[in-house]
Amino acid sequence: MKQRVVATAAATIVGSSLLLAGCGSSPSTSTSSAPKSPIGDVAIVALPAQIAPNWWFPIEANTAYSDYNSLMSNNMYLPLIHISRTDGVDYARSIASDVTWNSSGTVYTITLHKKWHWSNGTPVTSSDVVWTMQLLEYLSSGNAPWTYGGAGIGGLPTRWQSVTADGLYKVIVTLNQPSNPQWFLHNGLGQVTPVPKAVWDIHKSLSNEAKFINQASNAPQDSYYQVVDGPFLYSAKNSKPNNQYWTFLPNPNYDGHKATIKKLIYQYEASTAAEFAALEKGTVNVGYLPPSMWNARSKLTGDKFSTAYLFGFSYFIPNLSPKAPGHFAQLIGQPYVRQAIEMAVDQQGMINSFYHGHGVVEYSPIPAKPPTVFYDPSIKNPAPYNPAAGVKLLESHGWHLVNGVMTSPQGYPFTFTLDYTSGSNTMTDQAELLKEDLGKEGIQVTLESQPFDTLIGDNDQANVTNWQMVWYGSWTYQPDYYPTGGGLFKEGSGSNSGDYVSTQMDNLINATYEPGTQSQITSRMDAYLKYAADNLPWIWMPWTSTFNETATYISGVNKWFNPITFGNSPNRWTINY
Repeated sequence: MKQRVVATAAATIVGSSLLLAGCGSSPSTSTSSAPKSPIGDVAIVALPAQIAPNWWFPIEANTAYSDYNSLMSNNMYLPLIHISRTDGVDYARSIASDVTWNSSGTVYTITLHKKWHWSNGTPVTSSDVVWTMQLLEYLSSGNAPWTYGGAGIGGLPTRWQSVTADGLYKVIVTLNQPSNPQWFLHNGLGQVTPVPKAVWDIHKSLSNEAKFINQASNAPQDSYYQVVDGPFLYSAKNSKPNNQYWTFLPNPNYDGHKATIKKLIYQYEASTAAEFAALEKGTVNVGYLPPSMWNARSKLTGDKFSTAYLFGFSYFIPNLSPKAPGHFAQLIGQPYVRQAIEMAVDQQGMINSFYHGHGVVEYSPIPAKPPTVFYDPSIKNPAPYNPAAGVKLLESHGWHLVNGVMTSPQGYPFTFTLDYTSGSNTMTDQAELLKEDLGKEGIQVTLESQPFDTLIGDNDQANVTNWQMVWYGSWTYQPDYYPTGGGLFKEGSGSNSGDYVSTQMDNLINATYEPGTQSQITSRMDAYLKYAADNLPWIWMPWTSTFNETATYISGVNKWFNPITFGNSPNRWTINY
């Protein structure tokens, strides 16, 4: 399951210190004069409740594909293509200085900047890029010891024909069929984060290398992670149960904008209440406001409050495998059944009650906020909240109540377990409300909460017999910055952990990859979005804003946050100490 993009619940866990406002943020509510930092040139960032980074190599396994793992590696490694806050390309912050392509969109020539160097002084060259891309292909092939979480995005690996070096600073990528260049630039090349070949290519085969990476994935203290080209170097971890944190120091040999803060610390939080207490005490200076503590926000007198919408959506994933426990797949496999479940999701009620009006009703993969060129306002909600209509829909297909439980024509009672991310009162409140509203349709739900890292490791098709429905939280579009759905809904894709299969969906997604006029490209995307809205491959939840808190003595956090990539550029932060 692709979890990089599955951050946890929007505006509760996704609304963390890591998702501070960029474009679309609302102004600060706080204090008159900024005090000086009581802890010097140190930024202490609260991670969302019960989340701990557990994979540091920038190519993440599908069982560890998390926004928060990416956040760690993005401090250390630069992307081949830096996606800007407006979903364009910022070549000044990319390893690539330019990308050109032929008229059919099959051959891409990548010219590299000569300014970037690894921290040991050696230049970043085409051999690093080629080796990393070959590793990505292998880890997406289905033949590797573990699967890259972005498999299926950007044509990886089915469209990638060859990747070759042309001298030290040029890479040629050839695809096996004509393709939409902007799609491949964003989703293919945009997901490449090169690593130093000389450091990591130390085994005789990609298979052995993959096994080694898996072993070293959660060992950032190893020397392999000390050769980086990004703004920070990993320093240390404190593993004490009641005081876990991960420390970075500025990379003195970074060729870009060097950090002025002396330390960057990511701190584990056992709960949203613990994080709020740390903000109040000032022991965390970049954090988030739990929506459940909205009425207590005035206590955070030393902070600036802001909101922002990320580019993504919130969702439940049903396990559609025939091997799912009980008869769950048979029950929920029909689109009309998923539609009936969607009719029990009181999205506007959740927005009003739990998010204080900061949210939009979601019914397709592209949200109404933040505004993007991909949103199609002509698509209407096919399953608005209406439990009574949900009952009628099921009954029209032969379902009926038996002892108060909605039962299928085959005689199977509609009961299932919903696993959801623990640590957030707001997520728990939403789950309880959903259980209550599904009960109005005669659908019985058992709720089970688990830590986020446990959910993303256990709730996929490798553990198909262990789960029925899961709510990680939300998906944000990285690295599928051109949001075609290929990594989400295509059969066999890396993030299709629910085993959703639809030939029509596959065809519509494939069409978005093809070259054409702007009108053709737009109409293909709209057709895919309309089908996703109507067919409900997943169950949509409301899309909400983040609630962010930053100490008044820290500057640049909001300014440099990127809502498209989840990037927060702490090397651009400054502290008034």
